[in-house]
Amino acid sequence: MRSEMENDILKVLVTEEELKTRVDQLGEILFEKFQGKNPLFLGVLKGSFVFMADLVRACQVKSDVEFIAVSSYQNATVSSGRVQITRDLQQDITGRHLIIVEDILDSGNTLAFLKEYFLAKGASSITLVTLLDKPSRRTKHITADLAGFTVPDEFVVGYGLDYAQQYRNIPYIGVLKPEVYAGN
Repeated sequence: MRSEMENDILKVLVTEEELKTRVDQLGEILFEKFQGKNPLFLGVLKGSFVFMADLVRACQVKSDVEFIAVSSYQNATVSSGRVQITRDLQQDITGRHLIIVEDILDSGNTLAFLKEYFLAKGASSITLVTLLDKPSRRTKHITADLAGFTVPDEFVVGYGLDYAQQYRNIPYIGVLKPEVYAGN
């Protein structure tokens, strides 16, 4: 497959095949936990959309989907630490079992904020699912209930993850060459 983004990738961390296998495993775990409970899959935009689409298909339970958009990066390579909701939920979540789907858990600011926010809105339970876990960057005391892969402290893109809104459509997880984002 041809890609004009290949030259910006230093190395591949997680292949397409590894992603598919792990997402299927996560879907099976969620199926066992949530069958008969009508959970709400809640994607954190924009980074989770590819992962969430595959995860929802892999977890064959009756469920619905919702999205929330938050911002803490503003096109930088590190979180500002301030989480802003830029698109809120469109439905009442009182008494619902939420499966929050995130692309990457690094500082923990976003997921810590969202967990508190949704509990205050009346969620019955919250399960945090992240594609990538980068514990070396954690500043908040929060862990995912399910994580696809643990990654080193490198700048990763692909499969929904971006740099300055680019590279989301790469079908694997790659490390971006430092010269691409130097200066940020």
